[in-house]
Amino acid sequence: MLLQPPPKLVGEKRLTFRDLDWHAFKQIQSLLGDRTRARFTYDNGVLEITMPLEGHERSARLIERFILILVVEMGRKMKTMGSTRLDREDLVKSAEPDNGYYIQNYALVADREVDLNVDPAPDLVVEVDITHTDINKNKLYASMGVPEFWRFNGRVWRILELVDGDYVDRDRSPTFPLVEKTDLYQFLEAAFIDEVAAEIDFRQWARQQIQA
Repeated sequence: MLLQPPPKLVGEKRLTFRDLDWHAFKQIQSLLGDRTRARFTYDNGVLEITMPLEGHERSARLIERFILILVVEMGRKMKTMGSTRLDREDLVKSAEPDNGYYIQNYALVADREVDLNVDPAPDLVVEVDITHTDINKNKLYASMGVPEFWRFNGRVWRILELVDGDYVDRDRSPTFPLVEKTDLYQFLEAAFIDEVAAEIDFRQWARQQIQA
């Protein structure tokens, strides 16, 4: 099952710079970061500045709600990182994902600010990329050691699990094995029509699956 978005769906505006060292990247980020809603992704000299539009933001927020419902109904703990900047100067990489979460490693960072120099990367990172991105985000997040990476392009949901330094496509989420890909598609399809009704129905479904 795939979602059927409106024709010519545009989710983001992007601007790409090349051959920038880390210092130049941080200068640009410092100048523009507080003045715009843009997000910055940097990978070994390539800087992509992304301005999310409605199609992007709505999908990202609904996927976050999908995750929150599962965490609550499964009785788990979670620290939400949102688009917190993930800087790894040692890897010459930086990212501001749509959503990042500590779930398995929640206890390690629950009561303090995350320091990626000593703390692991978020357990789950979500990126919505409806329009083309010049950054190889699979390699980016794999190099940071993100165990699970969800990608959504407006139609297709990819669940990627880190195995021996590379991502492998999965049919089910390692973090939420009770859900299949069709469950997110159905939730999004319903939520695009009525978010509240979709949440109520999905919570009820999740409870039934957990009790089964």
